[in-house]
Amino acid sequence: MSIYNVFIINRAGSLIYDYSTKTDTQNVEKTFSYPLDLVLQEIDQKAVVVFGARDRIQLRYSVSAINGQPVRQLKFTTISGDGVETPQNLMEYLGNAENYPMDITFTPPTVTQNEKIILSSTFHSLFAIAAQLSPMPKSSGIEILETNQFRLHCFQSITGVKFIVVASLNYNQNLDVLLRKIYEIYSDFALKNPFYAPDMPIRCEKFEDAMVTLLSKADAAAPLLTV
Repeated sequence: MSIYNVFIINRAGSLIYDYSTKTDTQNVEKTFSYPLDLVLQEIDQKAVVVFGARDRIQLRYSVSAINGQPVRQLKFTTISGDGVETPQNLMEYLGNAENYPMDITFTPPTVTQNEKIILSSTFHSLFAIAAQLSPMPKSSGIEILETNQFRLHCFQSITGVKFIVVASLNYNQNLDVLLRKIYEIYSDFALKNPFYAPDMPIRCEKFEDAMVTLLSKADAAAPLLTV
């Protein structure tokens, strides 16, 4: 997987378009003995790993099943040998030594649409702060952010619209070129669409088709061609 996400943020900091690829990260199932060597915390009605990442179980992974039984809102059901079902509270069950060993399935974190909107607004604010804090006049703001797992590249048009690409560290193509290709598609298929109002969410079929084509090529590390 090369390209993870693409975001377009309008001048006011609102998310008007996002593209996400399906990640190849799979659920992780492991047999644990007591005491559990992971620190779990209740977050949004999920048991989330906050410390002790190990064996492909990363921070922010959440418990999705116990011994093959699905967990929903910190509740699940155990089935005895004679078929009797018993409702269980997840956190209480994990804290009882008599229930071990047990198989625990962890699911990678997902970002909801509301979280994307909040993150877009936050990045817009950080971008403005970075530009104001720069000792040089007319700073371009945040252009690149890099972590140990991904890189984020941002391009801001002269009208203040931000184009953001989140890619893996091993992506070897020029992300600045990709960002400008996305800007060209935005100009050709969104701004030139008589039914599209600037700064509003983009719901243009030709724009979507052009984006999917471009990003599919980019994700395969193919040469960036004119769409």
